[in-house]
Amino acid sequence: MTAYIPDAARGLRRVFVRDLMVEARLGVLPKEVVPQRVVIGIELLVRDDAAPAGIGPDRLERVVDYGVIADRARAVATTGHTRLAETLAERIAVACLEDSRVESVRVTVEKPDILPDVGAVGVTVERRRN
Repeated sequence: MTAYIPDAARGLRRVFVRDLMVEARLGVLPKEVVPQRVVIGIELLVRDDAAPAGIGPDRLERVVDYGVIADRARAVATTGHTRLAETLAERIAVACLEDSRVESVRVTVEKPDILPDVGAVGVTVERRRN
């Protein structure tokens, strides 16, 4: 498993989106055909052209925009019904890899309201660029 920490020597920065809350149709139980609260976390390792010692230009187009990442995840999660949290996490990960600067991505999908007396259940998947 990849450590999701910035690494100047390898020219990588860490970009993340935490606690993205969406209403999604996710699950195999009959009650899960209606939207439920789903919490998504995304961690990316992204090529950092200014590493190891420089400062890049202060322009949005040189970085992975976490707003775009959040929008992609939201769109994937809220389109249709997905039976498995694993499938949803994999779809979000693949969508994040559409940006060629993303080397690897870790996606966590949590369902906080599904089991009584449990803060959340979920899954984390990782996908890497070949």
